[in-house]
Amino acid sequence: MTKYKTINPKKISQREMHQHLLAAVAPRPICLASTIDLKDRVNLSPFSFFNVFSSNPPILIFSPARRGTDGSIKHTLENVMQVKEVVVNIVNYSMVNQMALSSADFPKGENEFNKAGFTPVSSQVIRPPRVAEAPVSFECVVDRIIPLGDNPGAGNLVLAQVILMHVQENLLTKENRLDSTRIDQVARMGGQWYNRLIDKSLFKLSTRIDGTMIGVESLPFSSRNSTVLTGNDLGILGSLSALPDLKNRESALELSAVQAIFKLPIIKQEEAFHRLAQKFLRTGDPQTALSILFLSEEQKSAP
Repeated sequence: MTKYKTINPKKISQREMHQHLLAAVAPRPICLASTIDLKDRVNLSPFSFFNVFSSNPPILIFSPARRGTDGSIKHTLENVMQVKEVVVNIVNYSMVNQMALSSADFPKGENEFNKAGFTPVSSQVIRPPRVAEAPVSFECVVDRIIPLGDNPGAGNLVLAQVILMHVQENLLTKENRLDSTRIDQVARMGGQWYNRLIDKSLFKLSTRIDGTMIGVESLPFSSRNSTVLTGNDLGILGSLSALPDLKNRESALELSAVQAIFKLPIIKQEEAFHRLAQKFLRTGDPQTALSILFLSEEQKSAP
């Protein structure tokens, strides 16, 4: 049985808790935020406490946390308090090292576009410039800022409403949809670790969670407690819209592999049925897999 260590945030340092959170809650998308102050000084800084939270209105939220050393606030937060506008630039692999450089704690007034070698492009409706190298950029107005505390490490939720979105045209499909597999995005992990979202690290679920599903509780009891079938296997089976009908079961019964299992000693049949069902799951035939599992259950209850 897996053992767990219980961690109480009140009994460890802020730094330790910060490291635990960043390692556990990952990968995280990166917001490369471009802001401006009242003196028209531009700031550019990345934040991985970031995501989309609404589509109507379109709302992005990122959180410039207070510095862990002294609890002071960062230049980005100062800027959006003064000028309630921000460009949220999405980061891909070709710009990841420049993005990391822009995260350095440069003095107030230093332009991270210049420090990191990014190209500023004038926004259409707001003052802060967007990053020309970014695959996607959002011109946003700040809806509100929600402080979560004044201690070191405390976050400040910046709710940014999207006014315009800019997308590199080569990332669009013929249907004019943004193809996430073309962006080559990077995501933040813990420490110095990042994740590159390319074909080898992407996978597509074989089932679509839509409409009525039978649920795992509808599966044969032995399959729910199987030592062969994984949680993912059960999730696929539970995502079916209906239990196998008589025709499905009869077709499964006629399979030579099923007939071969019936010739095995009773004590070995259940595991063999489960392994055969798993093979059909791996080849994209969950209905036959479930039919086989029901045959296994029926065989167990047969006199």
